[in-house]
Amino acid sequence: MEHTKQAASSAAETDSFSLKAILPPLLAIIVGMIMVILDSTVVNVAIPNLTDYFNADLKTIQWTITGYTLALSAVIPLAGWMTDRFGSKRIFVWTVVMFVIGSVLCSIAQTPLQLIIYRVIQGLGGGMVAPIGMAMVFRLAPPERRGSIMGMLGIPMLLAPALGPILSGWLIEYVSWHWIFLINLPIGIVAVILGAKYLPNTERHETPHLDLLGIILAPIGFSMLAYGVNEGGGTGWSTTPAITGLTVGAAALLLFIIVELRQKNPLLELRVFGSSDFTRGIFLSWVTQAALFGSMLFVPLYLQNVRAFTPLETGLILLPQALASAIGMPLGGRLFDKIGARPLAFVGLSIISTALFLLSKITIETSLPSIMVCLGLMGLGMGLTMMPVNTHVLNAAPRHLVGRVTPLTTAAQQVVVSFAVAGMTGYLTTQVNEHMAAAGKGGNPLVAAVMGFDDVFFLSACIAAAGVVISLILRKPKTGSSNEGEVQQEDAALLPGH
Repeated sequence: MEHTKQAASSAAETDSFSLKAILPPLLAIIVGMIMVILDSTVVNVAIPNLTDYFNADLKTIQWTITGYTLALSAVIPLAGWMTDRFGSKRIFVWTVVMFVIGSVLCSIAQTPLQLIIYRVIQGLGGGMVAPIGMAMVFRLAPPERRGSIMGMLGIPMLLAPALGPILSGWLIEYVSWHWIFLINLPIGIVAVILGAKYLPNTERHETPHLDLLGIILAPIGFSMLAYGVNEGGGTGWSTTPAITGLTVGAAALLLFIIVELRQKNPLLELRVFGSSDFTRGIFLSWVTQAALFGSMLFVPLYLQNVRAFTPLETGLILLPQALASAIGMPLGGRLFDKIGARPLAFVGLSIISTALFLLSKITIETSLPSIMVCLGLMGLGMGLTMMPVNTHVLNAAPRHLVGRVTPLTTAAQQVVVSFAVAGMTGYLTTQVNEHMAAAGKGGNPLVAAVMGFDDVFFLSACIAAAGVVISLILRKPKTGSSNEGEVQQEDAALLPGH
């Protein structure tokens, strides 16, 4: 009996020690991730202030978001190669440093072009923080505690979207827009100090041949396509800038696909599209991303430009969306194990499309509670849909390519978001101008603006409705051995949105 008590006491001490040992490096990673995820949400609320400050149009300023997301997508696939070559700790610390440098530069930008370039620097640094951080925590956590430790990484993913718009609104209203970037300096310094002191040194591995052609062609293809989509939506698809962007982008993308399929160690593993289940799942994921994130930019614009709410009030109005998403995400995770992705995607996208159709009917007089209910519904639908669809995509990948799926899905999501933001911004500009022209000289600019926003929300609702239809063709992937299932669940934890 005495021996049993001593053994139990010893085990408890070991367990306690292991938890204490992992907390400092875990904190370093969480601080770094909070900083990056916060920055993905704070800029949306600041867009109206940035257009006024720089005396620029929305089509120009939206490139601060598009450029950032394209930069994220460019470096995410490099995370694995960089950590093998230089070690996880060194790359994590240096990417945080690069993100902070980009943030400080953004805060002192004097022109829209400078701000866009500095946001790209931010994105090049921030793109690797989350995937490297997740992989490090996954290796640090003991197998029996892996689920709960990885769950702690959900804190920044849930807190940042909720707090980002409110923090951004408060800083813009009571300090200045410069501080939505400058605040990353103290947070980044803390992350660097904690990372340098507590993150373990990892072994370097022999690195495969780097896909240089892929690294060059992918950013050219994606950025030129985004530019072409933006110009086409704003000034017309037959204009020279739109045709040039789409032609160059399509040619670069086609070359990229050819190069990747011929590479032994490609930047992105495109062979995974040979699985029809994977292709259906990732296409549904793209549709969801386009409907949600393409429209999320325009709610803050409507609230500030049309309804004249302050940035802080706008941040508080957006809170129900983040809170409802925080409720829907764990609920979707639990139900996925029981019923699979198809019913959850069907219900979640039905909720999203309903909310967007309701938003497409807003007027200048629409009550605030009505708007907040729509935002709450969008958040709930997003929570129910994103994790099950992401996990379905991973489970549907061919077994021998499972390890290469995460960088592909993460990078592709960022590209789709950049396309959606670029295309819908151009579409909004066109629709507002058309409604103003139709109203004539005596037309009310606010009414024309509201009608333009309605058109964008209706387009997003139609995209979400298409997703509802696509969700019906999802099939439950065939399961392999138990070991394969474990690998899938482990990799699922590393997917964005989990």
